[in-house]
Order: sequence, then C-alpha cells, then structure tokens
Amino acid sequence: MSVHPMAGTPAKPEDRENIAQLVSYYYIKQPDISIQGQRVSFGTSGHRGSAAKISFNEYHIAAICQAVAEYRTEQGYQGPLYLGKDTHALSEPAFATAISVLIANKVPVVIQSDQGYTPTPVISRLIIVHNNSHPDQADGMIITPSHNPPSDGGIKYNPPHGGPAEGEVTALIEKRANDIIARGMLDVKQANYQQALSSELLTQQDFIHFYVEQLTQVVDLEAISNANVKIGVDPLGGSGINYWPAIAEKYQLNLQVVNPEVDPSFAFMPLDKDGKIRMDCSSPYAMSGLIAMKDDYDVAVGNDPDFDRHGIVTKSGGLMNPNHFLAVAIHYLMTHRKWPVTCKIGKTLVSSSLIDRVANSINRPLSEVPVGFKWFVDGLHDASYAFGGEESAGASFITKDGKCWTTDKDGFIMALLAAEILAVTKKDPYQYYLELVEQLGQPFYGRVEAVATFEQKKILTLLTRDDVNQELLAGEKITQVLSNAPGNDAPIGGVKVTTENGWFAARPSGTEDIYKIYAESFISEQHLQQIIADAQQLIDQAFKASGL
Repeated sequence: MSVHPMAGTPAKPEDRENIAQLVSYYYIKQPDISIQGQRVSFGTSGHRGSAAKISFNEYHIAAICQAVAEYRTEQGYQGPLYLGKDTHALSEPAFATAISVLIANKVPVVIQSDQGYTPTPVISRLIIVHNNSHPDQADGMIITPSHNPPSDGGIKYNPPHGGPAEGEVTALIEKRANDIIARGMLDVKQANYQQALSSELLTQQDFIHFYVEQLTQVVDLEAISNANVKIGVDPLGGSGINYWPAIAEKYQLNLQVVNPEVDPSFAFMPLDKDGKIRMDCSSPYAMSGLIAMKDDYDVAVGNDPDFDRHGIVTKSGGLMNPNHFLAVAIHYLMTHRKWPVTCKIGKTLVSSSLIDRVANSINRPLSEVPVGFKWFVDGLHDASYAFGGEESAGASFITKDGKCWTTDKDGFIMALLAAEILAVTKKDPYQYYLELVEQLGQPFYGRVEAVATFEQKKILTLLTRDDVNQELLAGEKITQVLSNAPGNDAPIGGVKVTTENGWFAARPSGTEDIYKIYAESFISEQHLQQIIADAQQLIDQAFKASGL
C-alpha cells in the first residue's frame, strides 16, 4: 500500500468526521441482516462497524447485550458485569443502550463513577480480582473499536477468565444477536435509560483508584521514581486519559501528559499512512507528534483509545517497531523477575523470530500460537505463561510474584515497563534492542497486503504442507511448513513457511477482501523482499491449482 501524501500531517477540517450526523445514524438507521455487511459479526476483537454503514447502531448493540444477558443466565453467572467504554463518538450512545438492556435483564452492572471512560485492561483486572475472591462469577464488556477511525464503533465481551471471549462463545452471541434482529427486536428487554441509571442493579465505582493502587504488583514503579525517568505520554485522546495523572501523582513519577485533549472527532491526530485519522500507536504517521518530542523525554509512550496497545518512543531510536520492543520486554522480564523457569513465553506466529532467539538464549520455553490475543488467555490466567504478546503492539505479563495480572492486553504496564527498563539497566529500550541484535542477529520484518476474493481467501485458509511443492524460499532450503500453530496445534487459518534465516506467513483477513503476508529475514532487506516475492508466487500457484 502506497503512503498517502498527507500522512503524518495534521488533520484538516475536511478529514474530520461529522460527529452529530454519525450519532444520529446510530439511532435512525436500521440494519438489514440479509446484507452481510449489516449483520452482527464478531472478529478477533468483538463486533466493529460504523453507524454510517449500518454496521454498528442501536439495533446491533441492543441485540448483542440481550444475547450476552441470556448467555450469562445459561452459564449461571451471577456476579457483576463490568462495563467500560472508550472515547469514540459511538461509544457514548452504545454505552447508554448497553446499560438500558442489561439492567432490564436484571444483570448487575458496574461502571466507572461519573460514567467516565474505562480502558480494556482495567475491565480485565476488575474481573480477575473479583473472581479470585467471590464464588459468583463476574464478566465484562468494553465498548470500543480499538484504534479504528472516529467513524467506527465496537463492542467486545470478556467472560469470567477476564480475556477476549473464545470463538465458540462469540459465535453463540453473534448468532443469537442476528436472530433477535431478524425477529424485529421483539426479544429485547430494554429499560428507560434514566430509570436504569437509578436502578439498584447499577453500581458506580472508582476504577481509576482500583487500578492505580495495584500497579506496584506488576511494575517496579519505585525504581522509575528513584531514577527520575522523564516520561512523555500521549494518550491519543483515549480512555486512559485520567489514569496517567493519577499514576504520576501516586508514585511520584516525572511524567507529563503531552496532549490532555479528548475529542470524539480526534481532530488533533496526524493522518495515518492511508490519509485517514486512526489512533494507531504503532504507526510512525499517527505517532508523528510524539516522535517530534522524543528529545524532550528519556522515554515517551502512546496508547490507542482503549489502552490495550502501546507505542514506545526513545531518544536513541524514535518509535520502536512493536516486534523489537516485545523482544526487549521478554528478555528483560525473564532475566529480572524471579518467575519459575517453567513459565512460557507466548508469541503469535507472525511475530518476529527474534523472540525465538531470545527464548533460546535464556533457555526459556516458547509457545507460538495463531493470531489473536485470545490464545494467551488460559496461560496468563493460570500463570503458566509469564508473557503473551502479539506483533500488533499488544501484550501483558504476570505479576512480580508470578500471579495473573490481566488476561487482556495492557498498554499501561507495557508503557511503564519501558521506563522501568531504563531505570534499572540505564539503557533505553532501543539501546537494549541493539545489544540483543548484536548477540542474536538483525531482523528485517515486513508485511504486505493483496486483494483476494472470498474463494481465494478460503483456499488460503485450507493450505497445508502438501500444497507447498517448492524446496527453496529466497534461495534457502525450506525447513518447516505449518498450517497449525506449534504452541497449541490450533489451525492458523493459513500457512507459515520457514528456512534457517527467514520465514513468511500468509493468512486471509477476517474483515476485508484481502490476504496478508508477514515475512522476516535475518540476512538483509533485499532477502526479505525476495521472501515476500516468493511467497506471493507460491500463493498465486495455489490459487491457479484450484482453478481460481
């Protein structure tokens, strides 16, 4: 994909969403579920869509919340449902819809006091802490489309383990929600919103105090404070906006929020690679404002709107590649925490093989799983995984004493970990990365996308070892072809081909008519491009062999 000529520059008035119109569409447009794009559809991170495209509106949210309420009853969950929202425009009306439906279904709901914003990792932590000390099982929902543009809305469900719901669970919710819409919403119980707010079933709690008080369990904040690490924070207008000042005050950190603004149009954002407003903290274009300030801070950090992702900016290297920081975080944690040596390092199969080399160098077990944080949930929950991270800048890890922290991605602790690494080692994360590279090799990583039909995507999903007839990839002998992840034998929905010094993985998008090729070389950028070219040729041959 080519870079838009205005990428990284401030958004202009014409780039901004008409928020009033968008919110009106939430209420006045009604979905036709005979049209695929207007159905409830759960991907790896819940249901997402836009009111303008009739893919996220009041019908969708009411039906999903009704389906969740019924699922809770079927499962016997009697604890509270923790409900959070981010700062996207559509999150506000969806939050009101969710409360009115859940309360009408006699679900005990807990929200942030003053009806404020709540990050994804806070909901996960709330669920875990409650369920550790109460027999009645709690769960949660977060209203967020993550880093998506301002036009979008999203909602996801976290069952009692605290992490993203399994595919079989979301399939049940999705089917029931679509059935409810097809029946004209007759099955939805919905209370008057004002009455719901005054219901005894609705509790307001100070989630900020709850979460901030516990952070010492997982990050060495004393070391950060004592070292006086100067931290710059850009919340990108997200749900953790009020958490960072509380963290700084509580732990006496030299921390400055460089942009305290919340605006549902996100008008303050630089344009992303494609010229759209997108709060992607791993994008050098979306993060160009913070990157420009890198020399003002020892380390600077950014987060997406629901704070389940992190972006790390250093004086020495600018914005770090998410794969590079994952490798640094893993090496540091595994050599500075007194965790059992049996604890696994969890990575997705499209994350850098530098992580594999790190794990091997410190003799720690590695578990490679398919794309999606849900594959780390069980391991983080029982602390058999010390760390779970994915290439898209999302990760979490266990507490200092080896217990579960969150089972969803936590952008706060990953950001604070960058400061801890500097405080303890006197090296910023990029300098730490350069030392790893000197020892383990320099990775060259890339990702490309290509248009694919539904039939082509299906073929790609079903590829196996038998479909790869080549012996060489970019001049090297192919050593392994995977269609199932080695960490848990789950289907990867595509194929991964490896050699001694490189690999590629190809898998279809779950939401767009494209497929993605992830690739890496430990030889050179030129070798990486040859791997990508060979991968595209292999996939084209598979399509032709199937008559497509």
